[in-house]
Order: sequence, then C-alpha cells, then structure tokens
Amino acid sequence: MYKKVHLDLTILCAGITAAIMVSMSLIYLYISETELHRNHFNSFKNDMNTIVMNLEGQSTISMGWLSRMEAQGKYTFYVLDNGIPYLYNILKDNPEKSALFDEAMEAYKNHFVIAPSGQKQNSLYSFFYSFHIEYTFTSASTGNDYYGCVIEIDKNSSTLQVTILSLLDSLEKQIFRQRLRFLFINIIAIFLLTAFSWIFTGKLLKPILENQKKQAQFIASASHELRTPLAVILSSAESCKEASPDKQSSFLDTIRQEGFRMSALIEDMLTLSCSDSQKFPVRMQPVELDTLLLNSCEAFEALARKKSIAILPDLPENSLPICSCDPDRIKQVISILLHNAISYTKEGGYIKLSLAFHKEQFYISVSDNGIGISDEEKGKVFDRFYRAEKSRSTKGHFGLGLSIAYEIIKSHNGTIGVRDTLGGGSTFFICFPSNRPPFK
Repeated sequence: MYKKVHLDLTILCAGITAAIMVSMSLIYLYISETELHRNHFNSFKNDMNTIVMNLEGQSTISMGWLSRMEAQGKYTFYVLDNGIPYLYNILKDNPEKSALFDEAMEAYKNHFVIAPSGQKQNSLYSFFYSFHIEYTFTSASTGNDYYGCVIEIDKNSSTLQVTILSLLDSLEKQIFRQRLRFLFINIIAIFLLTAFSWIFTGKLLKPILENQKKQAQFIASASHELRTPLAVILSSAESCKEASPDKQSSFLDTIRQEGFRMSALIEDMLTLSCSDSQKFPVRMQPVELDTLLLNSCEAFEALARKKSIAILPDLPENSLPICSCDPDRIKQVISILLHNAISYTKEGGYIKLSLAFHKEQFYISVSDNGIGISDEEKGKVFDRFYRAEKSRSTKGHFGLGLSIAYEIIKSHNGTIGVRDTLGGGSTFFICFPSNRPPFK
C-alpha cells in the first residue's frame, strides 16, 4: 500500500511539474521562433532595400554583379528585361531552377496586388522609383520554404523585373537545433523532477508510515494488555460457578481488581487518543506549584513507607511566582513519576522531588537511586507500552504512564526528559513556562 501511494504521489507531483515546465517551454519556443522569423524576415527586407537601391543606381545590370551576389550563397536571382530573361539566367538556367522561379511568381501573382506607383496598399509595400514586395512561400517541387522578393523598376519606357529567392534552411536548422536543445533539457529536467519527487514524497510519507507503524504497535500492545485481565476475569467467572460460597468471594474480588485494572488501562488509552486528535483537555489556572508538589508527596508517603523508601521534597526557600497550568494534569505527571520511582527503587532507597524557577521557567525533577535506565532505553521510555523490563506481566504498569506525562507536558509547551542520577538511579526532569497558553 505504501509503495503504491508513494509511486502514485511521485507520478502526480512529477507529472504536474513536468506539464507546467513543458507548457512553459512550448510557450517560450513559440515566442522565440516567432521572433526569429520576424528578425530573419526583417533582415531579408533590409537586404532587399539595399539591392533595390543598387539597382536603381545602375543603368545596366552586369553579369559580374549578379555572379558576385549569388556567390555569397544567400540569394538566387532571376532577371527579366521587358519580359525577356536576362542572358545570365539563360546561361545558368536548369529545369529545377525554372520550376522554382515559376512557383515563386505564381505565389506572387496569387497573393499580392501590384499597387500603382505612389500608392501604398499595406505594410509590405515599399515604393521608390520602383516597388518591391517581400513574401514567404513553400515550394511544392522541393518542399522547402523560401523568402521571395519581386522588384519592378520602370526606366525610359523599359521595365526591369528581378525575382530574388532565399532558402530558409539556415533558419530552419537554427530552429531545429533550438528544439533539440529544449527537448534534451526537458528530458533531463523531467528525470531530475521525478527523482526529486520520489525523494520528496518519500519524506512526506515517512511520518505517516511511522504513525501507521506506531498505531499498529499500539493496537497490538493494547490487545496484549487487555487479553491478560480478560482471561483472568473469564477464568474467575467460570470457576465462580462451581466454587463454594467462601471461594466465590475470592473469585469476585479477583474479577473486581482486574476490572479496575482494565478501567485504568482504557482511561489511559482514551487520554492518549485525545492527545492524538488534538483534543487534549487542558484547563489553565493559577497554581502554587510548591503546594501542589507537597500534596503529591503526601499522597505517596504511605505507598513509599511500605518499601521503606523516603520521599524527600526539595523546594526553594523563597516564594515562587504563580504558575499558569492545569493543576490536575501536572499532578498526574508528578504521580506518574513518583509511582514509577517507587516501583523501580529497592527497599531502603530514596526519592527526591525538586522544584526551581529560573528565567520564567519552572523546573521539576524526580530523582531516585533505583535500578536506573540504560542509555539505549532512555530514548524509548516515552514510547507507548514501552517498559524497561521485558515482561509485560507487572501488575499496575502498562507502559503508558510516561507517554501520558510526555503529552501533558507537551500541551503546556514544556519538555520532559531523563538522565542518570549521580551515584545510580534515574532523574526525570520537567521544564515548562510559568504563564504561557497551552499548546494547540
């Protein structure tokens, strides 16, 4: 599923980007080719103006001049003097050339109306003592495109008609090379865009894939945790049918205890579910944190006394500013940390609960001299259903407490972490601002 979505997103992203890029390239090519045609045609017209001026200044057209002009390789001339082909053309005439000039004259006669001297029919006409018209046509015999120019000069009752053709192969080659360059650039760009889209969409999907894995792991772990109390409840209920009244009371107590255990687990799971859906309930109030911590210590004194563990509050002597937080949630975090510390501290140990204030930040730490947490496990302790011990059979511990603590502190724009206690054990530390609105 992930690979298919990854591929589909890559194709979509690369396809849209490539389509935009190709469209822009085609637009640019159209503008560029239009400009090339315009510039090339204007250059041809300028050359024709120069030739017309030379012809107007000559009494006769020499064969040497025509030969030199054609030798440049740009233009081909066909001259009629009073309708009779010029000697130069008779000497160099061939069927292909004659057919080409016939097509040029046919295109000229079919598409243009010759204006009387002194009048201007459109922007293509230029009038002096003569007139000349430039145009473009495609030869049916050769299949090539040409620029054509027909010049007529009237002098002393004689008419000189000169037809000039210019093959557009250089322009077409230039356009072809430009198209090839753009094709090559677009192919390379599409390849790079596809590679980029693959990497980019992969990074976008990575958090989703990780969340999917975490969700699957969460469901598997929750199922594992719920299966044990359910099995105990079903077993006790089955045994209760055949047990004596004295034994039934014991089975009912077991069912009740496992029911409370399941209720606590479900409550924790609902809390984390609210966090995932950005609906984590936080009610900010002005709170005296030192009083809240002392109350938390008192609540756990009886549990700690059973294991001969001392809870040592370490509060500043000076009065602290009021903290804006959710007292129930912060107390829940302290309770989670104290309960874990008592569970993993050996008899006769100690737990130290500290509070400090510095630069508009409150700092709370819970230290113990218990079994400690390895460096490898420090990065996993806030994962859901993770516990340092491999067995999941410890009563009262589902591996969700620290995950809930993490979400609560996160909702207060704070941070929570763990480090080693000097001399052995673990220290969980919390830092959050004194008067900042909750994270949303």
